[in-house]
Amino acid sequence: MSERQPRFEWIMEPGTGKALEVRKGQILRIEQVLGAQCVDFNCFNLHDYKEFMHCGRTRTVHGFNPGKGTYLWSAPPRERAMMYIAEDTYGRNDVLFPRCSAYLYESAYGYHTHTNCHDIQSEAQREYGLTPDDVHDSFNMFMCTEVTLEGSATITRQQSKQGDHIDLIALMDVLAVPNVCGADVMRTSNFGLKPIKLQIFDATDEEMAAIPQTPTLNSQRTPKDFVNSQIKATRELVPDAAYVPQFVNTPLQETPVDIDLDEKEVARFEALARRSIYGNDDASSLRDIVFSWWENRYLNSASGAPRISAQKK
Repeated sequence: MSERQPRFEWIMEPGTGKALEVRKGQILRIEQVLGAQCVDFNCFNLHDYKEFMHCGRTRTVHGFNPGKGTYLWSAPPRERAMMYIAEDTYGRNDVLFPRCSAYLYESAYGYHTHTNCHDIQSEAQREYGLTPDDVHDSFNMFMCTEVTLEGSATITRQQSKQGDHIDLIALMDVLAVPNVCGADVMRTSNFGLKPIKLQIFDATDEEMAAIPQTPTLNSQRTPKDFVNSQIKATRELVPDAAYVPQFVNTPLQETPVDIDLDEKEVARFEALARRSIYGNDDASSLRDIVFSWWENRYLNSASGAPRISAQKK
């Protein structure tokens, strides 16, 4: 598909998201620019925002890690296939963990101000008149998670590379809202925030024909079937011509900090640096070391502090 010219192209910078109208029969490609960046994703029926992607239904049908050949399903009572994953070059996604939020970073980490997926989604969706209450549980792309035999959910490091991408074919007109995940203090995106490339293409007849058909059942109810169909909201999603993005915590700024180490400290750092994962990225290595210490000291303690489980690999 790379030789086709996109209808739309956008680079999402860290701290931002983008609301996109993707029409039935179009492909939304979400691509790694540098690699190892999680993307949170919301999706709404463009003509009835009360129909939205439902992680619970998607998880029930396709498991914790949906990938190529699976669907994104809408919430009950609609329960329709909204988008189809036609390609997934990395193959690790998540529908188990919730989006990160301002509360998470303040309660668990003590940050009074921190970029987070809920606020980013809220701002991106505001272009179409949606509120923070309309943000739903996200499809977490390129996010590596596991569930242990004991039932604990864990986040592990990811190894997606530049050019890895996910192609989503719209099966109805949708408002698709990806955002650059704001989690830079955990392993979700390997302790970093990096840009993501977005493109929209027209699907070919062959690509549409290759999508397995899903049944149409009486149990898939829409407002015409409701006893009370008077929902107190405007159904059509249209952009606000006066909309100006006001993403919180942006533009993000980086401040280099020099740390002088003696020979023993350098040796100790190298022993813990996990060069096979981070290469020469000393900053990410150091964040991982500090996170591991903090995790063992506080998160996994019996002190009652908020617990975030993360498994080393």
